[in-house]
Formats: sequence, structure tokens, C-alpha cells
Amino acid sequence: MAFTVRRLPRNICISRTCSTIPQFTVGTKNGFLPREPPLEVLPAPFTQLESLLQRMPIKTREGKPGLLSQQTFGETLLKELPDHTNDVENITDSALLAALFRDYTFAASAYLLEPCDAQFKKDGTYGLGRQTLPRVLAVPLAKIAEKIGAKPFMEYALSYALYNYGYVDKTQENPCTYDNLKLIRTFDGSDAEHGFILVHVAMVRFSGDLVKHSRAVLDAVSWKDRVAFDEALRSLHGTLVDINRTMETMWTKSSSAGYNEFRTFIMGTKNQPMFPDGVLYEGVSEERTQYRGESGANDSMIPTLDNLLQVTSNLPENPLTEILKDFRSYRPGNHNDWLNEVRERADSLGVLDFARGSDTSLVLYLQNLDMNREFRMRHWNFTKEYIMKYSDHPVATGGSPIVSWLPNQLSAVMDLIEKFGNEVKAEKLDETHKDIYNRIMSTATAQNRVLKREVEVLREKYPDTAVAASSKY
Repeated sequence: MAFTVRRLPRNICISRTCSTIPQFTVGTKNGFLPREPPLEVLPAPFTQLESLLQRMPIKTREGKPGLLSQQTFGETLLKELPDHTNDVENITDSALLAALFRDYTFAASAYLLEPCDAQFKKDGTYGLGRQTLPRVLAVPLAKIAEKIGAKPFMEYALSYALYNYGYVDKTQENPCTYDNLKLIRTFDGSDAEHGFILVHVAMVRFSGDLVKHSRAVLDAVSWKDRVAFDEALRSLHGTLVDINRTMETMWTKSSSAGYNEFRTFIMGTKNQPMFPDGVLYEGVSEERTQYRGESGANDSMIPTLDNLLQVTSNLPENPLTEILKDFRSYRPGNHNDWLNEVRERADSLGVLDFARGSDTSLVLYLQNLDMNREFRMRHWNFTKEYIMKYSDHPVATGGSPIVSWLPNQLSAVMDLIEKFGNEVKAEKLDETHKDIYNRIMSTATAQNRVLKREVEVLREKYPDTAVAASSKY
């Protein structure tokens, strides 16, 4: 069952034959994945765009050097790509619109960042990107983005990751497993890019259960049903374990050295020195615009957990948290509807206060908060190993400061664990929950202390100038 979430409905069924329903809904079956497999090949009249994107990657599917490897993608696109403004005007089919958004954003990012990739591979700096997106890309992209309610730039869900996979074997009962996934579009064409994107898809396949258990937590609080609440928290924890276990496979599926072969192309135009004044969308506006780059921060799973457990309401008020709020505008509209509704219900019902009404419930709450900590700590470790090890660039792909932005949220989560963990009366717990409690508290306390020292040291190498710049726009 799939449904568009406005008021956490239970039984609003969507026909998969209805072509105008958005590809991204929120449901207990598809979770945050599209409601049907992404369209893999563009139909006529978009065959030339399809051809360009197949020839674009540094290494094509055939293993040959592509246009980006020869630094000729931009000039080839200007010679070959027709103006499809009129073609996109009357399209209403949501699958085609979603595929066109994915493909135009891939082409736009490749065009804008092609010079930066060449410069980075030459001397480790990025230089300047192309400062104008030509009309042949800008106008159709802007029209498609308006139709689907998106910003006209590459996003995590709508283009780079969650609408960019197919199934090797479509007949499998549960086809969305890592070994059965394949990529549709790439910049680099490497195993590292394949792993990087598809591990994210494999993680999000558990999001249907995340939706189901989150709703069960909220319902239990509304009913003031302690037994149902505790059971829902246990089920939620099991799903978060699955997500974190899948996330851990990134270490083996995508090499850290290989990541930097394609990272340039997922950067944005906001708060990046490659685009000091933003980008001019030719034929769309006379004003330059800035957009954040593709980032896992655009995913909806951890924001769901943040809102459900009322982490969002307890984040520090600072420019780093404002960046987080900005990130959360870069996702499908139905995802935002779901997140807003979860936050509103969790805050109005008082999920945290209800958990604090029982020592066992509070430990189960903390156990889920600990999964949040584990997820964010792993993300921080990825940042150090995949990015800082190979680059001195102080800004992440989404335009956030590389050193302090992730620790802002991670430290806030661990602070909450310590704060509310101190309310638990451990002597009233059974041995199982006492062991869980002790492990959670010792881990959070130790990691929080180490993280704060680590950030102080790293700030000497990576200044936080990005914070001030990010808050300008």
C-alpha cells in the first residue's frame, strides 16, 4: 500500500496505473522510494539527451572513455542537444517527468562542474565552474522542476540516488536488494560510484517499516498505551538496526579513494568558491541563483527519527542548525509533508515526555536515539575517511562546513542521551534493559568527549567560514 501523507492517513490507496500521481509518495510498502521502479530509458523525442547521458560518464557502460574523461561534454551538448522546451510543456506523466528531472539535472551538473573536475584531478583545487547554464538546459529543467515541485538542481531523492536505480531481475519477490540493483546514470561509471549510490538505495528499502513503526509510536502515545508504545519502540529499533547494518557495507562497496573521482559532480552552486556569484539560468531569470548540492542529508529517514523522538525540537539554535533546516527543503514534497506531520504530532502528543513516564520506556527511547547516534557517527567517520583524507576543501557537497556541521547534530543527539539517560533509575530495570542502558550511556559519554576534542583540532585545518556564507542566502 502506498499513500500520500498529509494527515498520516491509513487507507488512501494509489493506483499504480495512475500516471499523474507523483512518483514519490510515502507509504508502508515503498517508504521513501518511488512508488514504481524508475524509468530507465528516455523515449522519443528525448533520444538525443539519452545518447548524451550514455556517452557522458568518465567510463561508459561499455568500458570506454566517455565525454567527461575527454572534457568535451559541454561542447558536445551545445552542438547536439535540441531545445525541448515545447516538448516538456504538456507532459503530465509523472514517471516521465521524474526521469526527465533526473536526466536534466545530471546534464546540468556535468555541464557546470566539468571544468572543476578537470582542475581537481590536475592539482587538487576546483577553480571555477561554468557560470551560466545554457538555455537548452536551463529552460526545460526549470519547467520540469516547477511541474514536480522541485528546485531546478540535482537532488538526492529526485535524481542522483533514489530515482536512479533499476532491477537486474524484476521478477524477484523482493527485488530491492543491493545485489539486484543497477545504476541508470553515472558521472564516473566506477564501482565506487555504483556502490556509493546503491548502498543508499539498499538502506532506504527499509523505510517502509520506518514509516509503519513511527506511526505506531505516535498512535500508542495518543492512546496512552504503554505496552503498545514499548512494542512499537522495539520494532522501530529493529528497523534502525537493519538500516545501520546496510550503511556499514559502504566501506566495502565504495572505496574512499574512488569517491573523489566523482564527488565534484555532486557539488552545488551555493556557498561554493567555484560559483562565487551563483549561476545564471539563461532564459529563466536575469538573477543568478544558488542551490545546495546533492547530499545524504536530503534523505528522509534520519529526519523522520529526529522529528519522532523530538530531537529536532531540541537542536541548538545556531547557523549550523539553520543549514540543516535549509537542507530539508531539498526533497520531494510528500516527504516534507510526512516529516512536518510527524514533527507536529510528536511535539503535540509529547513522545519524549511519555517515554519519561517509565524507566523501561525511556531506555527503549534511548535505544532508538542511540541508533540515531550510530548513524550520524558513521556518517562523520565516512566524512573523515572519504573526504578529509583526500581534500583540504572546507565545504561539503551541500555547501555546509565540512568540520562542524555533522558534529553539530551528532553532539546534540549525544547530549540528549546523556541528559535524559540521567533520569533513568537503573536499579528499577531488569538485567536486560540495565545492560542496554549502561552500554548506551557509556558509548555516548565517551564519543561525545572525543568528538568535541576532534572538532577543535580539525578546525585549525578547515575554517568554518562556510557557516557565515551559508547563512547569507
